[in-house]
Amino acid sequence: MNTMTYNGYHARIEFDAEDEVFFGRIAGISDVIGFHGDSVAELKKAFHEAVDDYLETCRKIGKEPQRSYSGKMMFRVAPEVHRRAALAAELSGKSLNQWAEEVLEEAADHFSEARLLAS
Repeated sequence: MNTMTYNGYHARIEFDAEDEVFFGRIAGISDVIGFHGDSVAELKKAFHEAVDDYLETCRKIGKEPQRSYSGKMMFRVAPEVHRRAALAAELSGKSLNQWAEEVLEEAADHFSEARLLAS
Protein backbone atom coordinates (compact mmCIF):
# COMPACT_ATOMS: atom_id res chain seq x y z
CA MET A 1 0.00 0.00 0.00
CA ASN A 2 1.28 3.43 -0.89
CA THR A 3 0.30 6.62 0.88
CA MET A 4 0.81 10.36 0.59
CA THR A 5 0.63 13.05 3.25
CA TYR A 6 -0.05 16.76 2.79
CA ASN A 7 -1.12 19.47 5.21
CA GLY A 8 -2.14 16.93 7.87
CA TYR A 9 -4.20 14.79 5.49
CA HIS A 10 -3.31 11.29 4.38
CA ALA A 11 -4.34 9.42 1.26
CA ARG A 12 -4.13 5.83 0.12
CA ILE A 13 -2.78 5.52 -3.41
CA GLU A 14 -3.56 2.80 -5.94
CA PHE A 15 -2.83 2.15 -9.59
CA ASP A 16 -5.45 1.11 -12.15
CA ALA A 17 -3.54 -0.94 -14.73
CA GLU A 18 -6.47 -1.03 -17.16
CA ASP A 19 -6.81 2.76 -17.32
CA GLU A 20 -3.11 3.32 -16.57
CA VAL A 21 -3.85 5.95 -13.94
CA PHE A 22 -2.88 6.51 -10.33
CA PHE A 23 -5.77 7.40 -8.03
CA GLY A 24 -6.26 8.15 -4.39
CA ARG A 25 -8.76 9.06 -1.73
CA ILE A 26 -8.19 11.04 1.43
CA ALA A 27 -8.34 8.71 4.42
CA GLY A 28 -9.65 9.26 7.91
CA ILE A 29 -12.54 11.63 7.16
CA SER A 30 -16.12 10.94 6.12
CA ASP A 31 -16.11 13.54 3.32
CA VAL A 32 -15.22 11.77 0.08
CA ILE A 33 -12.27 13.46 -1.63
CA GLY A 34 -10.67 11.66 -4.54
CA PHE A 35 -8.01 12.59 -7.06
CA HIS A 36 -6.01 11.01 -9.87
CA GLY A 37 -3.03 11.52 -12.16
CA ASP A 38 -1.23 9.87 -15.05
CA SER A 39 2.16 10.15 -13.32
CA VAL A 40 3.44 10.39 -9.78
CA ALA A 41 4.08 14.12 -10.25
CA GLU A 42 0.51 14.66 -11.53
CA LEU A 43 -0.90 12.56 -8.71
CA LYS A 44 0.99 14.53 -6.08
CA LYS A 45 -0.18 17.82 -7.61
CA ALA A 46 -3.78 16.56 -7.76
CA PHE A 47 -3.62 15.46 -4.11
CA HIS A 48 -2.36 18.87 -2.99
CA GLU A 49 -5.05 20.59 -5.07
CA ALA A 50 -7.76 18.30 -3.66
CA VAL A 51 -6.77 19.12 -0.07
CA ASP A 52 -6.45 22.84 -0.80
CA ASP A 53 -9.82 22.87 -2.62
CA TYR A 54 -11.46 21.00 0.26
CA LEU A 55 -10.15 23.50 2.81
CA GLU A 56 -11.17 26.45 0.63
CA THR A 57 -14.67 25.04 0.03
CA CYS A 58 -15.12 24.47 3.76
CA ARG A 59 -14.04 28.05 4.42
CA LYS A 60 -16.46 29.43 1.81
CA ILE A 61 -19.47 27.53 3.14
CA GLY A 62 -18.60 28.08 6.81
CA LYS A 63 -17.99 24.41 7.54
CA GLU A 64 -15.24 23.23 9.86
CA PRO A 65 -12.94 20.95 7.80
CA GLN A 66 -12.81 17.43 9.10
CA ARG A 67 -9.57 16.40 10.67
CA SER A 68 -8.92 12.78 11.12
CA TYR A 69 -9.54 11.11 14.44
CA SER A 70 -10.68 12.41 17.77
CA GLY A 71 -8.68 10.02 19.93
CA LYS A 72 -11.77 8.07 21.00
CA MET A 73 -11.91 4.43 19.94
CA MET A 74 -14.62 1.90 20.60
CA PHE A 75 -14.30 -1.65 19.36
CA ARG A 76 -15.20 -5.14 20.42
CA VAL A 77 -12.78 -7.99 21.02
CA ALA A 78 -13.25 -11.58 22.07
CA PRO A 79 -13.73 -11.96 25.84
CA GLU A 80 -10.48 -13.92 26.12
CA VAL A 81 -8.54 -11.14 24.38
CA HIS A 82 -10.17 -8.61 26.70
CA ARG A 83 -9.18 -10.68 29.74
CA ARG A 84 -5.58 -11.09 28.60
CA ALA A 85 -5.23 -7.41 27.70
CA ALA A 86 -6.67 -6.29 31.05
CA LEU A 87 -4.32 -8.64 32.87
CA ALA A 88 -1.31 -7.41 30.86
CA ALA A 89 -2.28 -3.81 31.65
CA GLU A 90 -2.69 -4.52 35.36
CA LEU A 91 0.62 -6.38 35.56
CA SER A 92 2.26 -3.42 33.80
CA GLY A 93 0.81 -1.05 36.41
CA LYS A 94 -1.29 0.75 33.81
CA SER A 95 -4.94 1.25 33.04
CA LEU A 96 -6.28 -0.73 30.10
CA ASN A 97 -6.55 2.55 28.14
CA GLN A 98 -2.91 3.47 28.83
CA TRP A 99 -1.71 -0.01 27.96
CA ALA A 100 -3.81 -0.23 24.78
CA GLU A 101 -2.60 3.18 23.62
CA GLU A 102 1.03 2.12 24.01
CA VAL A 103 0.45 -1.21 22.24
CA LEU A 104 -1.45 0.44 19.37
CA GLU A 105 1.20 3.14 19.01
CA GLU A 106 3.95 0.51 18.88
CA ALA A 107 2.03 -1.50 16.27
CA ALA A 108 1.34 1.59 14.15
CA ASP A 109 5.01 2.63 14.34
CA HIS A 110 6.08 -0.88 13.35
CA PHE A 111 3.69 -0.82 10.38
CA SER A 112 4.98 2.58 9.26
CA GLU A 113 8.61 1.51 9.57
CA ALA A 114 7.97 -1.74 7.67
CA ARG A 115 6.23 0.20 4.89
CA LEU A 116 9.14 2.62 4.62
CA LEU A 117 11.62 -0.23 4.42
CA ALA A 118 9.57 -1.86 1.67
CA SER A 119 9.61 1.32 -0.41
